[in-house]
Amino acid sequence: MTEIAAPGGEYELHSLTLQYPSSPRGAQLARRHAVRWMEERGYPPASDVSCAVALVVGELAANAVQHGRVPGRDFGLRLALDRAAGLLRVEVADAASARRLPTAAPSSSPEGESGRGLLLVDVLAVRWGSAPRGPVGKTVWAELRLEI
Repeated sequence: MTEIAAPGGEYELHSLTLQYPSSPRGAQLARRHAVRWMEERGYPPASDVSCAVALVVGELAANAVQHGRVPGRDFGLRLALDRAAGLLRVEVADAASARRLPTAAPSSSPEGESGRGLLLVDVLAVRWGSAPRGPVGKTVWAELRLEI
């Protein structure tokens, strides 16, 4: 676990970077660690902010496991808390180089059992997107307000 805290006047940035096995258990651990990390920064697990973080991390990690899994490769989670800007940035990186990176939340059938993850991210995040990651893979990120 790597954590960096860079205080300076009113500006304070905390970040956390962890690796997880590309499995459902890894996605579950990522969500739990994110909630615990937020609690350590003053956002209780039942708070709106922590619940939003749990949903976004859970959805992005589940997508990395389901759609970005490469056998033998982990996925990464990075959280960056910028209190001055009032934002938390969530990044989930996997080893799969998608031909088409997600750019918008897909439409979902009301009767469908899946397909709502990025819709949740779209509703909860101020903005979100994805980018190729070198030398292989992609990073899907979302920024959440600390005041919900």
